[in-house]
Amino acid sequence: MPKLSRIHLVYLVAFFIAAFCTLPAAAWQNSTQTQLAKVYEQDNTIPISNYLVSEKYDGIRAIWTGSQLLTRQGNLISAPEWFTAPLPAVWLDGELWTKRQNFEALSSIVRTQTPKDNRWRKVKYMVFDMPDAQLPFEERYKNYSKLIEQVNAEHIKAVQQQRFHSNHELSEHLQAMVDQGAEGLMLHLATALHQSGRSDALLKLKPYFDEEAEVIAHLPGKGKYTDMLGALRVRNQQGIEFSVGTGFTDAERANPPPVGSIITYKYHGYTSNGVPRFASFLRIREVVEGE
Repeated sequence: MPKLSRIHLVYLVAFFIAAFCTLPAAAWQNSTQTQLAKVYEQDNTIPISNYLVSEKYDGIRAIWTGSQLLTRQGNLISAPEWFTAPLPAVWLDGELWTKRQNFEALSSIVRTQTPKDNRWRKVKYMVFDMPDAQLPFEERYKNYSKLIEQVNAEHIKAVQQQRFHSNHELSEHLQAMVDQGAEGLMLHLATALHQSGRSDALLKLKPYFDEEAEVIAHLPGKGKYTDMLGALRVRNQQGIEFSVGTGFTDAERANPPPVGSIITYKYHGYTSNGVPRFASFLRIREVVEGE
């Protein structure tokens, strides 16, 4: 992967919940807010040193209510009893994760309604917040770190945070993590209270941008891809139609995402006409049953 010549921080305050700590599970589904991404340039007025930084885990968001493990839409995750038994009776926010670049296998494990112990043994719950509307993130980080240490379960981990003092330091760390297979980094504003809506409180930093689009047509392949998918014709959330022709395995070209499905694609900025530049397929959006 080429070295990053410039940092682009992509805002993604991902599905936070207003008054999160006091919401009952039944109220969860109506409380989520999908946050929109925007580009953060190096001249941002908030110093990088004000953020606590961790790896961005490419897993499945999981909310522990104190008694249930839920998706961000409020649907129950069918985890084995032994998996959730060590979790304390407090709200936790985290990611179900196996290892880097293994999202599809993880998704298959979590989507299975009857959990299989041998498969769930591969899954870890990576806790990155202990929501409390009265405490800044730096205090919440201390609290969840101490709590997970007391839980002392091999499959429940506290996500470690660290500080950087310049964009250059952060860029070097991002490149090192990406070289090891990481998806990117998450930046939490240390002094921010838990909140919903768009803000500077949580940033997603990746070496590329990604968004979702609806598949509207299959374009036939040529040459070695004859009788297979050549490209997907898609429409993104801004209503722009374009083709995605790279990033597919041969198996995905033989059995492409169906028309009407939602895919995630990565891209590197926009053309003058607003079309995502160098769009490449990442994956079809997978959901836990019931979503």
